[in-house]
Amino acid sequence: MRWTRGVKVSIEMLMAHRLRTILSVLGIVVGIATVSVMTAVGRGSEQKVMAGIRSMGTNLISISAGKVMLIAGRERQGAIVTTLMPQDATAIQSEASDLVSLVAPVQSRRLPVKFEDIGLKTNIVGTTPEFLQTRNLRLEAGEMFDEQDDKSTRRVAVIGQTMVRDLFGNINALGQKIRIGKVPFEIIGILAPAGVDMNGADQDDQILIPLRTAMRRVFNIICISNIYVQVRSEAQMDQCAAKLNEIIRARHRLRTGKPDDFTVQNQAELLKAQQETQSAFRSLTVGIASLSLAVGGVGILAVMLMSVRERVKEIGLRRALGARRGDILFQFLLEAVMLSVSGGTIGVLAGIAATFVVARIADWQIVLVPQVQIIAIGASAGIGLLFGTFPARKASLASPLHSLRAE
Repeated sequence: MRWTRGVKVSIEMLMAHRLRTILSVLGIVVGIATVSVMTAVGRGSEQKVMAGIRSMGTNLISISAGKVMLIAGRERQGAIVTTLMPQDATAIQSEASDLVSLVAPVQSRRLPVKFEDIGLKTNIVGTTPEFLQTRNLRLEAGEMFDEQDDKSTRRVAVIGQTMVRDLFGNINALGQKIRIGKVPFEIIGILAPAGVDMNGADQDDQILIPLRTAMRRVFNIICISNIYVQVRSEAQMDQCAAKLNEIIRARHRLRTGKPDDFTVQNQAELLKAQQETQSAFRSLTVGIASLSLAVGGVGILAVMLMSVRERVKEIGLRRALGARRGDILFQFLLEAVMLSVSGGTIGVLAGIAATFVVARIADWQIVLVPQVQIIAIGASAGIGLLFGTFPARKASLASPLHSLRAE
């Protein structure tokens, strides 16, 4: 009965001053809605980034020529270095066979490609057949060139979906002849759609050709830019990275104290770096939420103090009729909690609606987390208790005689 009567009286008091009630919960609504949107977008971004890293390959370690740094979550290479060789990949396969399952040397460059009267530029990737498995790519049609094609420097190519669309349209690409620079190639395979990797590179906008063909007939160079290594077990990633560093330093005759002329990147380290970035984003979200909820709490505090002042006669009359201090404290605390919880509930609903609107307009991936919505409502109730305690205690301590005389 106490709860029922308290809720009824609270609703009557709050509805008697609708505008003031709305303004008092506005801060809570904005705070909770902001948290909901930022959390959903942040989780969606996190999943997208993590999926992008994992899509690059399973248990992947990449070795790049020169110094490579992560800037804004993407790889950026410094000066061009020509010391990484195909023989380094061969050495890795033989000297680290207990740790390594696949090795794929790579040299790539953007070059003009032409089919009949259509010409454009794309990424030409010279590599070996192992590249598909190390980079988690699949064929949609045709076949991949093999080791014999590489040894005989055959002019064959496997193209991505962007190339199929832009060069051939509705024409069947298999068996067609294209020119990479001035060198003719026959298309023997088509890659399945792969999307964008974590570095923002369109994996559908590329053409794969045999490594020796690329180096001798297209690029006219003897070095490579990358070596992709698939480790046998995730538990061996760190051990394998250290072993690869040792092998390449020995092959490049780098003395102790001399810096590496290559960069070994562990996929697990990339995942860890991205997780740290997302953790920082979540901390920022919590900070913004706390500030917004504090502002909302101050609004509730102000409204409840005004309510206590306006209801002095009511407080005195109830005390004179036998109401205890605990009854008065309960009544005003209940009103404060009802204000904050209603604001939190509206904020959650508004946040969910705003999240879908933002995702639709900006084409962002979102992930709604029910636990966050529940915690948000619980936090709003806590704000009501925290900021409603002082006005409620002030009302409960009021003297009945002084309260009746105050009018």
